[in-house]
Amino acid sequence: MIASNLLAFSTLLCGWLIYALALFWAGLRAPWLELFSDLRRQHLLFGTMLALFLLWLVRRDFDSGLSYHFIGMTAVTLLLDWPLAVLAGLAAQLGLLAIGRLDLAALGVNGVLLVLLPVLVTEFCALRVERAQPRNLFVYIFCCGFFPAALATLLSLLGGMGLLWFDGLYPMPPWLQDFAGYLWLVMFPEAFINGTVVSALVVFCPDWLETFNRTRYLSAPWNEGRDE
Repeated sequence: MIASNLLAFSTLLCGWLIYALALFWAGLRAPWLELFSDLRRQHLLFGTMLALFLLWLVRRDFDSGLSYHFIGMTAVTLLLDWPLAVLAGLAAQLGLLAIGRLDLAALGVNGVLLVLLPVLVTEFCALRVERAQPRNLFVYIFCCGFFPAALATLLSLLGGMGLLWFDGLYPMPPWLQDFAGYLWLVMFPEAFINGTVVSALVVFCPDWLETFNRTRYLSAPWNEGRDE
């Protein structure tokens, strides 16, 4: 997470415009009728908002204005699908804003880096997996849970560092040449957390995952042979 004083006004404005357009599109694509009529989906949405808010509270704030915390948006996207995942990320941001842990001016940029980018990566990977139609359950867990979380973390970090370098308001640290080594220390925990959550949901509550094809992944192969 990046404080507003580390970014130029033009960058903050572009972040707000991109985030506002994405929120508008997510609001149009969200299944509001199904959400209002299904109490279970309402509980999942509100519970996910609270879980994201609590996860983002566990963070390390640096004096420079940067903050580090786990993202968790990969599991949220697989659980709610991308429109509601984007809105859940916004709700968590508003919670941080209400308690003074987030700058209003930087809400757009942080929303692009920590909400939109992970959701986009996860949705792309989930669509690619669904197009291939694999029957191996571990393909879904790894290619939709572990790998997208690691990739989203990598892109978010590189995007944030790129913005800081482009605006030039943040002095780059001398250890930047060793930055590649630190990436693995950040990517693996994020992938492990999201992959573990997705694995648990697949095993115990597969109906909760909007992007999970229970019929294909959990169908018994011996039943298919008998039908033939």
